Amino acid sequence: MSLKSQFLLRTSLAAVLVPAMLFVSAGSVKFWQGWAFLAVFLVPVLVFMSYLYKHDPQLMKRRIQMKEKFSSQNLIQAAAPLLFAATFVLSGLDHRFGWSRTSLGSVPLWVTLLSECLVLSGVLLVFWVMRVNSFAARTIRVEAGQPVISSGPYRFVRHPMYLGAVVMCLAIPLGLGSWTAFPACALFVPIIVFRLLFEEKFLRRELPGYSEYCLRTRFRLVPRIW
Repeated sequence: MSLKSQFLLRTSLAAVLVPAMLFVSAGSVKFWQGWAFLAVFLVPVLVFMSYLYKHDPQLMKRRIQMKEKFSSQNLIQAAAPLLFAATFVLSGLDHRFGWSRTSLGSVPLWVTLLSECLVLSGVLLVFWVMRVNSFAARTIRVEAGQPVISSGPYRFVRHPMYLGAVVMCLAIPLGLGSWTAFPACALFVPIIVFRLLFEEKFLRRELPGYSEYCLRTRFRLVPRIW
């Protein structure tokens, strides 16, 4: 399948499946948190994917490829979309049946709005990473001529894309007004940590200059913490 065909297929699926999971499970389009989420997550993602397809098709090819060389990482590639789907569906069901409202109380408006802002921040951070690092593949690998990137967000942490993903994971359920869906998305955090440690070990071994970069940039995921 050509890059154009894969791009159109993936963007079309995202544009259809994410709203469907949210609003079908909610049983209504009167779900303002869902609309706000689409505005801060889905719309920017589709815009950025279109930008990359036009301006950096090689990166788009790397982002489309999902088959890993390592079986443990293939499991992560399979689990990640399932956890995201579970988060969207649980949030919609929570809106329909009021699980959070009856058990823990409604998510405060300020928490929802702050979480939506954090989702957008996570999306922007991931896009910044891809603008700086054209080798930011979806799979763990090293290509011929691949350099060590130390500019942009890589000045602060060694894995800024994973930081953006963690921010989004923790913010999405609350942005959708659901306490109930939070554990499903929070499960993604230890998965990211496991993948990060595996990837870092691989890069130290396979990417020349990466070990020296690690000495200069001390923190893996969270500045000043870890």
